[in-house]
Amino acid sequence: MNAVAAATAATAATAATAAVVVRRTIAASPEELFDAWLDPEAMTVWMRPGSILRTEARVDRRVGGRYEIIMHSATETHPHTGVYRVIDRPRQLVFTWISRGTEQRETLVTVDFVSRGQKTEVVVTHEQLSEAAQPSHTQGWTSALEHLEELCRRNAQ
Repeated sequence: MNAVAAATAATAATAATAAVVVRRTIAASPEELFDAWLDPEAMTVWMRPGSILRTEARVDRRVGGRYEIIMHSATETHPHTGVYRVIDRPRQLVFTWISRGTEQRETLVTVDFVSRGQKTEVVVTHEQLSEAAQPSHTQGWTSALEHLEELCRRNAQ
């Protein structure tokens, strides 16, 4: 392999392994937040990032189980699929994530739930994204966590 090809391969490998990390501290228990990630009804409320108007979710809540999240904007449908790899209630959830935004390549999402007194820090780490996919996924996870916080606030009232 010549030097140009080696540099191109190294750049592609680095881009494909880049990670997005989004954090939000929410006034809810780790159990409540963890459960919202596996509850299809709850997911239809909070998994609506950006311009998404409606979400459908199907979940097989077990390690090796599949999920499907279909997000609908005014003009497009955005299907997301994957498999649960770790379900450690209420500490951690790990699943693959495949969508048009990942160029139909499998990526990996780890969600950690860290107790902070009466609140919980939710840390979403999305790995194996291309460099081009990082901004939209940062915005998407940030927006989704804002909606999750709103749902918890409404449930607490």
